Amino acid sequence: MANTDHLALLKSGAIKWIEWRNSHPNLEIDLSAANLQSANLRGRNLSKVNLRGANLSDVLAIAVNLESANLSTADLTLALLIAANLCSANLSLANLRGANLQGAILKDANLIGADLREVNLIDADLENANLMGADLSTAILKAADLSAAKLIQVNLREANLTQAHLCYADFSYANLFGAELNGAYLYKTQLVQANLEEAHLSKAYMLGANLSNAQLIAADLRWTNLSKANLAGANLSNANLRGANLYKANLTDVNFRGANLRGATLSDRLELDTLGAKID
Repeated sequence: MANTDHLALLKSGAIKWIEWRNSHPNLEIDLSAANLQSANLRGRNLSKVNLRGANLSDVLAIAVNLESANLSTADLTLALLIAANLCSANLSLANLRGANLQGAILKDANLIGADLREVNLIDADLENANLMGADLSTAILKAADLSAAKLIQVNLREANLTQAHLCYADFSYANLFGAELNGAYLYKTQLVQANLEEAHLSKAYMLGANLSNAQLIAADLRWTNLSKANLAGANLSNANLRGANLYKANLTDVNFRGANLRGATLSDRLELDTLGAKID
């Protein structure tokens, strides 16, 4: 439970809180399970604070410093965290549904199992963050940086990742059904057995990406760069690969039935016509 003195100081205003923190730089602050619903926390330094299980729903925390804070299992639904610093924060199993994290810094953050449905993460920095098992369905991640992030088994169904930076990220076994990835950067990204059915990947940069055994049924891959990508065992039936670059890609046991490969660049034609692909 929260320390009552710490909670009273937090509620006394930003100036008093800053002065108190400056005079007690090494104090471990406990606000766990505190009820801060709809609180205005602007100007507060909450770095390294224990907010485990706290109610922070609908909180106003624009540009607040939460670096290395413990927000595990906290309720952050509809929270305003625009440009907040959550670098290395623990948000495992936290509920952030509908929160606004546009431009927030979540580098190296722990978001394992977090509820991130409908979250606004436009331009957010999630480099090297751990999102394993998180639910990001219908989340907006336009131009977000998820380089080297761990996204194994995440749910990104119908999420918007347009022009997102996803290089070296691991999306193995992730659900990206109907996701928007147009113009995204997926250099050497891991997408092993990922579900990309009906996903939109037009003009995405996927050089060296690993899509082995991935489901790409009816996916839009027009003008996508898949050079040197590993597509072994992938299902590309009815996918649109018009103008795509598949030079030196591994196409072993790929299902191209009904796929559109008109204008695509291939190392060889692999008798694709016999598989029902449209190449002319």
